[in-house]
Amino acid sequence: MNRIKLTTILLFTLILAHAEIKLPAIFSDNMLLQQNTQVNLWGKAEANKTVSIKASWSKVAVKTTADANGNWKAKLATPKVDGKTYTLTLSDGKSLTLNNLILGELWLCSGQSNMEMPMKGFKNQGVEGANMDILKSTNPNLRLFTVKRNSTIQAQTDVTGQWQEASPETVKEFSATGYYFGRLLNQMINVPVGLVLSSWGGSSVEAWMTEDMLRAFPLVKIPKKEADIKEKNRTPTTLYQAMINPIAGLTIKGVIWYQGETNYDRADSYAAMFSTMVAGWRKNWAQTDTIPFYYCQIAPYDYSLITEKGKEVINSAYLREAQLKAEAMIPKSGMAVLMDAGYKGGIHPFKKQIPGERLALLALTKTYGLKGVASESPVYKNIEIQGDTVIVNFERAPMWISAKNFESKLFTVAGADKVFHPAKAWIVRSKMYVKSEDVKKPVAVRYAFENYAEGDLFSTEGLPVSSFRSDNW
Repeated sequence: MNRIKLTTILLFTLILAHAEIKLPAIFSDNMLLQQNTQVNLWGKAEANKTVSIKASWSKVAVKTTADANGNWKAKLATPKVDGKTYTLTLSDGKSLTLNNLILGELWLCSGQSNMEMPMKGFKNQGVEGANMDILKSTNPNLRLFTVKRNSTIQAQTDVTGQWQEASPETVKEFSATGYYFGRLLNQMINVPVGLVLSSWGGSSVEAWMTEDMLRAFPLVKIPKKEADIKEKNRTPTTLYQAMINPIAGLTIKGVIWYQGETNYDRADSYAAMFSTMVAGWRKNWAQTDTIPFYYCQIAPYDYSLITEKGKEVINSAYLREAQLKAEAMIPKSGMAVLMDAGYKGGIHPFKKQIPGERLALLALTKTYGLKGVASESPVYKNIEIQGDTVIVNFERAPMWISAKNFESKLFTVAGADKVFHPAKAWIVRSKMYVKSEDVKKPVAVRYAFENYAEGDLFSTEGLPVSSFRSDNW
């Protein structure tokens, strides 16, 4: 009899536990919800039960029904930011309440180590100026969520992480690039900002893609079982399945991305692969508008330092070139050039405020419509040959180009023999004139087309020009 009673009690407890509303970790206390839109919510409840969702900003509850497996989805209308904090109560007979919610602009931050690198830095690798910025970082209008690293071939439905308000204790652990992006955005639009960080150092772009996205790239080997995961951060599909799939559909304003170092030896496929990834993410997010996607070009670094002795040193300028090509292939995108923010001796530049704020400039001008400020670097257009001189033309340079003393020391010129020689390069109004005494009949020109070069050519507003070449040799 006692056993029957005990079994009944346990069964009743299990039923209650099953009936309780369950939410993914991304929906929790301290969360920021995208303002002035229809936000997606989802979770678990008792099978076939009605789920009621009541936001404290509204008098009307939204209702939906869980399916036979207890899965439910709903859309919740959010108002414009008004500076208040809110609660969100969900119930299928038993209630769950989320507290200290705010409305604002929600952005996803993803990529590899230069996105992941926290404000506190890596060991022996600091972030310039970060300690004082951490000190002054307390801000209840900046909300942070870091997705814990995970790698698997199976599509996951949840992540590990928690929403936190910005404070010295939380900011020091958060992405430096992401933090500087969010801080400037918050300052300039005077609206709360939420940042979801999903990144993994050393990760390849293939790891952030699905099998469907990779079908166009038959040389990529898709893992079929967990044992096929030889490198957790570089095995195709694994990071998407574990760290993006569970949050795909979260109503966001846009994405910022900093990745490419791991693909520097596969530059020929990167533009097509990266643009395919962006298209795939947008499709899986299924928001009404195309989600803005802003990304960093990899910074200059001496890749000979990580090249095995006796092996050829691969020139990462080809990867930077691929990233530049991708910008024209991806609608509603923008690329932050970092030719002035690299570090010859380390793949993790200590200047993280620069990439974060350049990404914010792109968002402020292209997404939020801020006028009067430049956000895009000039880009190479074409060349003209006049005798022994090459004239370089640029696009996106309404204020022309600039350089210290109106000259650059990073140009090389080649003739028909395809051998490049250092050249003298000077600015004449909107154009660059390039000439080498060693090349009487030039046919091609290159700028800063090396693994490491400290860019010396800028827009008049101070945005660096990407390394480029006129040839395709």
